[in-house]
Amino acid sequence: MDKKLIEELKEKLELQKKSIQEELESFANQDPNLKNNWDTRYPNREDSDKDEKADDVQEYDNALSLEYSLELKLKDVNMALEKISQGKYGVCENCGKEIGEERLLACPEAKTCLKCEN
Repeated sequence: MDKKLIEELKEKLELQKKSIQEELESFANQDPNLKNNWDTRYPNREDSDKDEKADDVQEYDNALSLEYSLELKLKDVNMALEKISQGKYGVCENCGKEIGEERLLACPEAKTCLKCEN
């Protein structure tokens, strides 16, 4: 794969990583004991009534789902960056063939080629 393309994709991945981390930081704390794990903060409002407490529970539940989704995305981005550093980037995890340039441009953290994805 072209070194210029890999550098472009690496930059894209680094920006994605930063964006995901910033979004996670807006409602969660990074777990100091578990690498790449985040803990959603509970929206604990003082002097709230039953309706507000129910809203807090719903808000927390929604944030937990988002946290999980973002953690998975961040894991994939970090894995792609690791593969770049090891010189193993752009190879399908299923068939071992090169992942197409168009797919990587659309989804730089892709683990599989389009054929194996479907």
